[in-house]
Order: sequence, then C-alpha cells, then structure tokens
Amino acid sequence: MADGGVMRDAGGGKPGTAHGGLARNPGQPLDLDRVRSLRVNRSAVERRAATIPTRRTVKKEWQAAWLLKAITLMDLTTLSGDDTAGNVRRLCAKARNPLRDDIVRALGAESLDVKTGAVCVYHQWVSTAVAALEGSGVPVAAVSTGFPAGLSPFEQRLAEIPASVKAGAQEIDIVITRAHVLTGDWQALYDEVKAFRAACGDAHIKAILATGELATLSNVARASWVAMQAGADFIKTSTGKEGTNATLPVSLVMVRQIREYEAATGFKVGYKPAGGIRTAKQALDYLLLMKEELGDRWLQPDLFRFGASALLTDIERQLEHFVTGRYAAAHRQPMP
Repeated sequence: MADGGVMRDAGGGKPGTAHGGLARNPGQPLDLDRVRSLRVNRSAVERRAATIPTRRTVKKEWQAAWLLKAITLMDLTTLSGDDTAGNVRRLCAKARNPLRDDIVRALGAESLDVKTGAVCVYHQWVSTAVAALEGSGVPVAAVSTGFPAGLSPFEQRLAEIPASVKAGAQEIDIVITRAHVLTGDWQALYDEVKAFRAACGDAHIKAILATGELATLSNVARASWVAMQAGADFIKTSTGKEGTNATLPVSLVMVRQIREYEAATGFKVGYKPAGGIRTAKQALDYLLLMKEELGDRWLQPDLFRFGASALLTDIERQLEHFVTGRYAAAHRQPMP
C-alpha cells in the first residue's frame, strides 16, 4: 500500500553500525556554554504544537497506511507488577503478529510482514521475551537503572544494564536522575548517561528524561542536549509512570534539539514519546510532527518509537473500520 513515502524502507548511514544501518551517535564533549544558553519560549511552542493536529488531514487508504507504519514503530510494552511469563509470551506473540490475518489480507498487506518495533519489559522477563521472539527480528528492550524513579544506588543502577544485555536485551531504556536537571548539575547528568552508555556496549540506549518532572521546557531542552552529547541513541519523554507523560509541546522541544544536534554533529538521534498515547489519532499527530520537523527518515523504527500498550488496540479498531465500515468493540481485538 502506497502512502507518500511513509512506508519506504530505511536507508542511508553506515552499514552494520546500528539497527537499520544507521551510524550510531558516539557522543560529544559536554558543551556547558551551549547547554546553559538554551531557552524555550513556552507560548510559542504551545502555539506551534496546537497546529500539528490541524495542519494535515490523513484519510482513507492513506490513513490506513500511516497506521500500519505506526505499528512498526511501537515498543509494545508491559511494565506491571503483576507481569508473568505467560503475559510476556502473549505480548511477544502479539508483537510478531499484531493484526488479525483477515485484516492483513483485506488491506493487501501480506508482503509487508508487519511487526512491532520492539517488546519492552522489566529485566526479569528479558530472557522469556528473547526466547519468545526468536527468529522474528523483533528486538527486546529492557527498562533499567532503577526504573521508574532512578533513585537506587548508582552502582546498582549501573549493574542492571550489563545483566539485561547478557540476558539478550538489544535496547536499554535508562532513567536519568531528575535532581541533576532540577539543580542544573549538567556535568553530573552527562557523566551518568555516559557511564550508562558505556555499560550498554552494542545495545542501544534510550535516555528517559521524565519530562513531566523537569519543571520547565528549557530544562527539557537542556536535558535532551546533554543526553545526546553523552551518547544517547534515543531520547525518550517519560517512563509512563509520571503524572504528565508525552505531550506535543514537549515533543516539539525534544525533536528540535535532535534537529540541532544533527546539524552540529552530523549524527542522527532517535525519539520516543511514551505514556498517554492511546488512540490512533494521537499516533497520527506524532507521525505528522516527526515528518514536518525531522523528515521521512525519522519515520523508521531505528529513529522513532512509540512507548505504547493500549495504542495497538485502537489502531486495530481503526483498520478494521477501514476494511469493513464498522467499528468493533475493543474486546474483539486479540489482546496482548
């Protein structure tokens, strides 16, 4: 199914250096002058963000194609205290086959082999997920470093990373110490993320900024820049456990820092909004944001992910409506 460029294969970068052949961000020396000079005009950001849902309308087969793309960009996630091996295996089965076969056939999408971008779990379930996803090409991401608060002793947080990598995690979602941002201790934040990056080895690191707890958009911009200079492969909005998680204004600030970082260094860094993205309409808004601010290259799973669980169900409902003309109840969709 065509979609004006959204379903194209990833391209560019150095072969074999990252998921999708993209040259990996090696990090840069910390530039404190640049970090401290960053200022964000909240009113201007909010005005721009408010236009994103209204600037483009995606309908019919184009919308279906964009929603298929959204599925391939999901980190299908379970981070609950009552997770079990059975729940994780079911989630992995969903990641391998996120849509019912009848919907895939009706869309003519059999050749696309649609799968989610990754499965994200706690360390305890990494080996279970790796076994369940064997041969699928879907990587396992592990939350780490004292997720979600990030307040356990540093040595303990650091040790979690190689343990998850050894268990088979190819991506590590780390949480920063929010106090470093709130007190302006940018050197401490840089050193922390740099140590986490080193512990990841070949596994990719997604730096969770917990933006809902950073007080200002200027702090969000500064924390984004420091994390990228420390070598983050992705910057991520939230753990999903904060009172405020991903929003379009915060996302606009973060993706513009990504754009500036590429302009300054030549390296592309990925973006992951997480928490509170539950509807297909919201997913389309974020895809439009990425397309307008960073371009089509950031509509590939090596540079963009949704942190999501409930989102997939609504996308399935929208796709079923597209092929049948009827909205199904959410409980009709196979649940992860």
